[in-house]
Amino acid sequence: MEKLNPAILKTKQHFEILDGMRGIAAIAVVTFHFMEVAYSDYSKDFIGHGFLAVDFFFCLSGFVIGYAYDDRMGKMGIKEFFKSRLIRLHPLVVLGSVLGLLGFLFDPFGAHPQLYGLSRMLLIFLCSILLIPYPAMSVRYFNLFSFNAPAWSLFWEYVANIVYAFVLCRLPRRYLIVLVMLSGAAICYVACHSGNLMGGWDGHSFWDGGARIAFSFTAGLSIYRYNLIIKNKLGFIGLSILLSLAFLMPFSTWNWLTEPLVVIIYFPLLIALGAGAQLHPGLKKICVFSGNISYPLYMTHYAVIWMFANYNTANKPDAVHLTYIITGGLIVLVTFAYLVMVGYDVPLRRYLTEKRKKQAVK
Repeated sequence: MEKLNPAILKTKQHFEILDGMRGIAAIAVVTFHFMEVAYSDYSKDFIGHGFLAVDFFFCLSGFVIGYAYDDRMGKMGIKEFFKSRLIRLHPLVVLGSVLGLLGFLFDPFGAHPQLYGLSRMLLIFLCSILLIPYPAMSVRYFNLFSFNAPAWSLFWEYVANIVYAFVLCRLPRRYLIVLVMLSGAAICYVACHSGNLMGGWDGHSFWDGGARIAFSFTAGLSIYRYNLIIKNKLGFIGLSILLSLAFLMPFSTWNWLTEPLVVIIYFPLLIALGAGAQLHPGLKKICVFSGNISYPLYMTHYAVIWMFANYNTANKPDAVHLTYIITGGLIVLVTFAYLVMVGYDVPLRRYLTEKRKKQAVK
């Protein structure tokens, strides 16, 4: 069997503004999770569309996967592609599941682990670390992944990666556009049927997640394949403001219309602009930091959200206390995400990558 050239495994240069925007989206979705616990009425939530950050992630992922792998899938092969993606994604899937389990067992505000037997909890945990959807806990609103709710989007990310490896990487552009149009129609159907695009996280709305990843991933891939990169001088700050506007958009009875417009038109446009924008040298470190902590933040924050939910139910804090709690929670979670990145994720991925390279040259 022909040996793999280790150079094929080398990471390509990043689009730093897009990395920075991913960090903004991660902070938005964490803020949204805090706020939806504090205020169940989304129309009173200043960031009531923070959940659309997931669709931005999906679109960005399609663009980045195309950029990183389209020209080397033939040399790399499907097996090595899957190894690359597992090394990149799965360490935090496992850690997020562990944190979720610990949070459930030791929540000081009451998660009621006694309601579930040991064998059932082990099964739920096993499904969580293997990314097998199992909406089995009523106290967790039948999330697909009870110990780490955001993992539902990682499940669909894995599905998209599998479809990319077997189909999309060799699919001609004209057929890719057909998929974009069909999945765009699916997005519109989901929005009209459900009234919004918030679904995908539980058993009831499982297939909504499929529609969301199908459109956004193929749209992002199409931006790369057709080189729809728009040169501009908006910079990181300008594009971050534009991205934030999507999350700050009022939650209303018009969601069935406004949300598909954001997902189908606005987010792909922002990806195209972000890929073509000029980065001010003074903001490079911020973009790099923002991008680096985005995935650790997204995958480790929800154990705290569950604790906050139980605290909020038991104590019903006023608006002033909620402001202090949510602001402090964000600072703590970003700091924790950074520590996870430097103390766990980066060293583990570096170790696995070096081990893989050594095996490739044997």
